Amino acid sequence: MALPLPLRNRLADLILDALHDPQARQALEVVVAVCVESGGVPAAQPIPNAFPADLFEHREGVWRLKGAWKAYEVEFAERAERARRMLRRRPFDPADPPLATALVSAALLFHAHLYFEVHELLEPYWMRAEGSARIALQGLIQVAVGFQHLANRNVSGALSLLHDGCSKVLERQLEGVPLDPFGRALQRCMARIDALGDEAPTAFDWNEVPRFPVRVSDDE
Repeated sequence: MALPLPLRNRLADLILDALHDPQARQALEVVVAVCVESGGVPAAQPIPNAFPADLFEHREGVWRLKGAWKAYEVEFAERAERARRMLRRRPFDPADPPLATALVSAALLFHAHLYFEVHELLEPYWMRAEGSARIALQGLIQVAVGFQHLANRNVSGALSLLHDGCSKVLERQLEGVPLDPFGRALQRCMARIDALGDEAPTAFDWNEVPRFPVRVSDDE
């Protein structure tokens, strides 16, 4: 289920901040506790400043996602939990990391199926880049958004963006990492999605998504 923009964007901001900000990482832990753990979080318990309190309310003495978002609670909680697991033992990045570091974080997000967050993380680097690096970054972003479209059950949009992104990573490299093997694997993945047609959002095996291209020593 696609999250409404206020939920999607606030959670993405929190996840990206949690890459480098201890308060945001603590807030993500609280979000998971509120949404996943049966006991919830007592309303009287202190919470980190980064906690997105405007998305929540006090009900029966504990924090709960606001009633207007109740239908999206499972998806919201599942995305937050995937991010929490990804970051649990991850050292903090600098606040404005170099591209090589950002690509490692993008790989972690990508492998956690947090594709919108990959887009949000890499977009500033794409906007500053030039030449082949700019094209390669746009391709990686388009691939991530393509898989997000697939998760949102938009098969035609997914295939369109995956095709465009794939064409930009083939026969390129970025930060010394060849992108061509990623592109070739994407071609096989797209063929599988295309063959599944309208059934792809439910029938596609997400384990078939290629590994994000980073140096082997960096791929955690």
